[in-house]
Amino acid sequence: MKAMFISFSVLLMCTQLFAADKGVISGKVVEQVGALPIPSAVVAVYASGSEQPIVTAPTDENGVFKIGSLKYGAYRIKVSYIGFVQLIVDDILLSDKDPEKRVGTLKLVADQTSLQEVTIAAEKPLIQYAADMMTYNVGQSILAEGSTASDILRNVPMVEVDLDGNASISGKRNTRIFIDGKPSDYMTSNIADLLSVLPSDAIEKIEVMTNPPARYSGDGEGIINIVLKKNFKIGLGGNAGGSAGLTGKTNANANASYKSKNYSINGGAAYQYNLRKTTNTSYRANLLADTTFYQNNLNDFRDSGGGGNYRANFDWNITKKQNFRLSTNYNNNSSNSLGGGYNYSLDEGLIEQSLRTTVNTGKIKRATLVVDADYELNIDTIGGKLTLGVTYNDNNDLTNRIINRTFTPANRAQQLQNNIDNIGNNGFTFKADFDKPVVKRRDNIELGIQYTYRNNNKDQRNQYFDFNTQQFVLNEKQSTQFLYKEDIFASYASYNLRIKNWGAKAGIRAEVTAVHFDLSSGENYDISPYISVFPSASISRNFKKFNVTSSYSVRVNRPRENNLNPQINNLDPLNINFGNPNLDPELTHQMDIGLNAWGMKWNFNPKLTYSSRTAVIERFRSVDQTGVSESTFDNVSSNQQYGIILSGNYRPHKTISTNANFMFSQTSYKSDLNSSLNRTGKNLSGNIGLSMQLPFKTAFEGNFNYYNNISAQGRNKGSITTWMGARKVFMKNKLNARVNISDPFGRASNSSYSEGANFRVQNFNTNNSSNVTLSLNYRFARVTKARVPPPSSPAIP
Repeated sequence: MKAMFISFSVLLMCTQLFAADKGVISGKVVEQVGALPIPSAVVAVYASGSEQPIVTAPTDENGVFKIGSLKYGAYRIKVSYIGFVQLIVDDILLSDKDPEKRVGTLKLVADQTSLQEVTIAAEKPLIQYAADMMTYNVGQSILAEGSTASDILRNVPMVEVDLDGNASISGKRNTRIFIDGKPSDYMTSNIADLLSVLPSDAIEKIEVMTNPPARYSGDGEGIINIVLKKNFKIGLGGNAGGSAGLTGKTNANANASYKSKNYSINGGAAYQYNLRKTTNTSYRANLLADTTFYQNNLNDFRDSGGGGNYRANFDWNITKKQNFRLSTNYNNNSSNSLGGGYNYSLDEGLIEQSLRTTVNTGKIKRATLVVDADYELNIDTIGGKLTLGVTYNDNNDLTNRIINRTFTPANRAQQLQNNIDNIGNNGFTFKADFDKPVVKRRDNIELGIQYTYRNNNKDQRNQYFDFNTQQFVLNEKQSTQFLYKEDIFASYASYNLRIKNWGAKAGIRAEVTAVHFDLSSGENYDISPYISVFPSASISRNFKKFNVTSSYSVRVNRPRENNLNPQINNLDPLNINFGNPNLDPELTHQMDIGLNAWGMKWNFNPKLTYSSRTAVIERFRSVDQTGVSESTFDNVSSNQQYGIILSGNYRPHKTISTNANFMFSQTSYKSDLNSSLNRTGKNLSGNIGLSMQLPFKTAFEGNFNYYNNISAQGRNKGSITTWMGARKVFMKNKLNARVNISDPFGRASNSSYSEGANFRVQNFNTNNSSNVTLSLNYRFARVTKARVPPPSSPAIP
């Protein structure tokens, strides 16, 4: 097989070497505003009528490209760059009489200008790299239609998704999920629920920001920003589809849009039903002063239910300079759960002393409403812009559980209790941003202010069953209420400058945070308002075949309601947890140095990273003399991390594309709280992907993921998870059929290990991730593309 591949490669190279045709296409790519050259823009050359590019090449530091060794014939080119609308040039003819075509200066339009005649083209590179950000263009993935945001995120390089559906950036301890540049954790009490129902059809791209700019909130070490589609074809269009899997997972969704000259309306609805089965095994050794004993827990959990996502957007170009956008988003989710558990207590000789059996049934209902309004005013013709935005969110989370415990030997009475948790969360955000070029359109200044208000009300009711009266009775001691209010005032300023091959950006953000919360016991806490300052800076240098970037930023992990609430949660009396109202904010200083290199068929993006954290907030566990585990949050230590990230892609053939991302780092904890927290360990994560365009309008895509990372009290180890899919289109690309296979080699699992001064714990988790899914999606409109007239061979400036 290897010999055949080598022979094929040699034959292909010889064919190219001895080709008689020497056609050339050249030009220059600049910004429409300011005419600044755009280095590293991607230029893809297509044979006329073909859907796959023959060759792709980047522009040089002056925005110039020159693509040669093309056979004579008809071509079209597509030019794309992050943050700009893709441009298409049709009808480029190469012949022996006219072997070179100069397409002149091509001007790319920033995609936030809302011009009526421009829509983003559907075809872009799957993955694009830039300083401090990686962009995953969802439309180029097989999962682009008929799946969910959670499915997409599992395939994005640099992103890890755990068994509960929570996404994070590799090497970042605190990742925030944004929707259209706005934090989703203010919109829902469970982000995984939102991601599991948000349809991929509504998503344009996913931005992975390792060092977010000053425009974004200072929370979190990194941001995953899910950008929803906004540009649509003039007229009426949309799509509808559904999917079904062997594990019972089903999905149905529909989207529609109407666009006229001055306004557009679009919306969509999706519903998903899912059946989730998990197993958990935990082994704990309690190493007390006078004895050692063990507790083994075996648990099975089943959760079934569904949820919907409903969206509506209105976009109105009031005048050529003014735009107004209103959007609403509603999510709901309800599920029923059933769990069974066995807790074995063993003595020092591993002889069973007692058994506690638990049956846990529950009903969960969640609902979230978000309303956004944005007004944009173009104040001049050189790019000056003022944007005003308001966001209101309201969500409710109701959990009702009945827990039945029996004991062997029967020296303890049966326990039956009812726990009802009702969490209400609402908030309001106002934001104003101002952008303007200042000197010769080679720079840009950004200014902004923001105010965010959050209100959280957690009402926990615990009832025990009185077997004498056959009624549930309120347990006053274990019933609590927690009222939390937070105000954050923020302002920021940043300055961007580009001179020839150099680019620089500096920014600073200041935030004032005020927190107040009340307990049902009558206690109240006023955390003194504190000021946080977040500087950021980056610099880049473009060369002919590569560029070098360097960045620095300060980020914060604020203690919030789940960390601060000191009231005890004893859903499991052997493993209780509570918050800590005395937590300090965790600050992270992070620095990156990166290299972006590229060739005709490849790009390579190595990056060195360093971060230093103070007052690290992590869950801290201790075990008392009776074997009861108590978990709370604390500023456990300081932390330093050194790492290297290797990412890139390689295209050995015009129909085959591969991408990979690996991160290796070393973390050191140093604690004044507990000497057992002084530890050093290594972290490893990786992602490998492959996509192929096959004959008969079919395609294949697959990837592998793995992560393994250290924590203050132990280590988390994930297994390899895999996904592969095949797609075929029919009816002139209107009907899309897809088969997905997830984890065909075994169920997704992970394990963790933790230890303290007097205990050691090992945990093992698995879920029913192995699945085969069939999806169908029908599109009744085509996406238009920005086009320019055929070239007339002007000279390149």
